[in-house]
Amino acid sequence: MGVVNATPDSFHAASRAPSRDAAVARALRLVEDGADLLDVGGESTRPGSDPVPPEDELARVVPVVAELARRVKVPISVDTRRARVAAAALDAGATIVNDVTALRGDPEMARTAARAERVVLMHMLGDSPKTMQDDPRYADAPAEVAAFLEERVAAFAAAGGDPARVWVDPGIGFGKTLAHNLALLKRVGGLSRIAPVVLGVSRKSFLGRLRPDSGPEARLPGSLAAAAWAGFCGVEVLRVHDVAETRRALEVLTAVAGADA
Repeated sequence: MGVVNATPDSFHAASRAPSRDAAVARALRLVEDGADLLDVGGESTRPGSDPVPPEDELARVVPVVAELARRVKVPISVDTRRARVAAAALDAGATIVNDVTALRGDPEMARTAARAERVVLMHMLGDSPKTMQDDPRYADAPAEVAAFLEERVAAFAAAGGDPARVWVDPGIGFGKTLAHNLALLKRVGGLSRIAPVVLGVSRKSFLGRLRPDSGPEARLPGSLAAAAWAGFCGVEVLRVHDVAETRRALEVLTAVAGADA
């Protein structure tokens, strides 16, 4: 899943595409690089970020989705926590709703997401990126995240959604310390019993805490290592900024794993 940030302020500067033409051009490059899906977002949800006015998010996302729906064959996901934005993106040609609040941020989101072919439910501690990193605590992070995701799948089903359409995301970096993130990665394969897993580790700050670096631009090696681990743990979808590099790394590892001993 290639990341298309139709934003001026996402945490990885190289991924920002704040105009329609820039976002479409980035998306087309990602498809050429081998993206199986595209994830278009118009609001940064980095730690400490402020909400974007709905009108701004709509203006950023909908024209990009509409143009991509006309030009690419891969499925398009809309990364939003607002039902109004999700509905407009679905009308414009998106088929996946990716909600970092797992349908908690907007009372209309469950009904809107039920229209999609797929819905991604992500774990975030609390209800806002603004405060999610304020002293996150768990007794057992993997177990608590799994219980949360199970509850949100059940809530989606209770609202009339088809649970067979759900993918789950443990929300690496969304209200977690380094230790929490590593524990979740170590046990990420267990989430597959709930639903197919989507994982976003690309260029995130926990990689810079493992080995101090100059920022997201320096984190490709760590991103590839985490992606490779996730692939061998059975993660279904990797949400990445660097599609070509991630695909090449996984192809090599898959070839080695499948070689005759």
